[in-house]
This record gives sequence, C-alpha cells and structure tokens, in this order.
Amino acid sequence: MQNKQLPNVHLRKEWDLRVRTWFNQPGRKLRRRNSRIAKAAKIAPRPIELLRPAVRCPTVKYNSKVRAGRGFTLEELKAAGISAKYAATVGIAVDYRRRNRSEESLALNTQRLKEYLSKLIVLPRNAKKRTAEDVQAYKSAAQASGQVVPISADVAVEAPRVVTAEEKKVQAFVTMRMARGEYKSHGVAQKRKAEHKERKANSVKK
Repeated sequence: MQNKQLPNVHLRKEWDLRVRTWFNQPGRKLRRRNSRIAKAAKIAPRPIELLRPAVRCPTVKYNSKVRAGRGFTLEELKAAGISAKYAATVGIAVDYRRRNRSEESLALNTQRLKEYLSKLIVLPRNAKKRTAEDVQAYKSAAQASGQVVPISADVAVEAPRVVTAEEKKVQAFVTMRMARGEYKSHGVAQKRKAEHKERKANSVKK
C-alpha cells in the first residue's frame, strides 16, 4: 500500500457565485396566499375554480383512476346545449383538442355540465334587465371553493366467485390479436374481394 496524499481540494473561491439561494421562499409563499385571497374576494360570489371535466388517466396502469381534465370538448358542450363562447363566460373550461372516445365519457361530462347549469345564477349585465329575484339570489349565493360539481370515482367492486368453464375457454390475447389484424388488413382485404369479384364477373362474360 502506497502512502498517497489525501484529497483536500480547496474549491472555495467565490463560492457565492456557484450556489443559488432561496431566502425569499417564505415571502413568496405569503404573497401567493394573499393574491389568492384578493382574487377570491374580487370575483365573489363566483366560484374560485373553473368547472373541469372528469377524464381517465392514460396507460393501462392508471386508466382506472378518474381525475379532472383540462376542459370540456365541443361535443360535450353541444350535448349540454351551450356554446363554447358562452361557456367561457360562465366559468366552464373548454378544450378544443380533446376528443370523446367513448359514449360513457360523453354522457358523464354532459351530466356534469347540466348539473352545473342547474346551480348557476347568471346576473344580467344590464341593470334594467335584472329582477328582484336575481339580485336576491346573487346576494345570498355562497362562493364555492374547489370543484362546484365534485368528481367521484364510482367503482363497482365484484364479490369473489369461481371462474366458469366458458370463461376458461376464452382466449383473450388471441382474440385481441385477431381483431387487431383484421382491423389493420381491412382495406387490403376489401380491395382483394373487389378484384376477385371483378375477375370472376369478367370470366363469366367471356
């Protein structure tokens, strides 16, 4: 074993230029909190948050979880009977990119919109068009924090049972692969059928 000098590096010159301090974190935290309180008081009695749709997380691992999405699709707004322009004025988030891939999601979010609209109190901007009932309802309304229509993941849990003989015969993987193959080759198969039919018709004419 050799007697070597122990590492003792002196990297201490201008250390304050090589580190990032965050001493203003508590102050910023207080400033953000005061800003949230001021914003809530300014928009009262409107809800603090926009209404968001209930969506499922991507990938097989997480698609059993339901969470709040970015915004409602145009199809969902149309099913609820409102336009995207009007939705933006009454606290409903709109997402122009998302698409409805299932009837279940469309029905769920349409129901959320209808429930929100049933609770909504719209005070006309023109003071002459306001009725006494509208003004009273506006004054007595309480500001909602969080989602006005809460998202609940209703999962139906099945009781344990014995696997039947018919279920054991089902080959799920093979069935999915066959369906995927048929879907991918659908256009080619239709083209071949048409060519075969045309060839057969020409041979009969001859």
